[in-house]
Amino acid sequence: MSKIMVVDDAAFMRMMVKDTLAKGGYTDVCEAGDGAEALEMYQAEKPALVLMDITMPNMDGLEALKAIRGIDSNANVVMCSAMGQESMVIDAIKSGAKDFIVKPFKPERIIDTVEKIVGK
Repeated sequence: MSKIMVVDDAAFMRMMVKDTLAKGGYTDVCEAGDGAEALEMYQAEKPALVLMDITMPNMDGLEALKAIRGIDSNANVVMCSAMGQESMVIDAIKSGAKDFIVKPFKPERIIDTVEKIVGK
């Protein structure tokens, strides 16, 4: 089973994503509350996929994406954000994000994305 890391500064968002993943059969999930924590946890847990918010304190998602890709160029990171700002999406993709999910997410969009990247 592929481990998935959910990174968001809002605990309720992490819970929502975890519930969605569990319903899709993905139960090996770890969580981080900001980019700095995500970077540390990525190195310890080596998840198959990271679902990461962009706007967070300490280290935002784009910085964390670049840092994670710096230590693992094959990292699978999908960015999530309520701000559908073109420039952020482009930045995230240029920095190595595999996909971009806009909040509020539809559960099937999360599962489709996860299945596409790590398989069923």
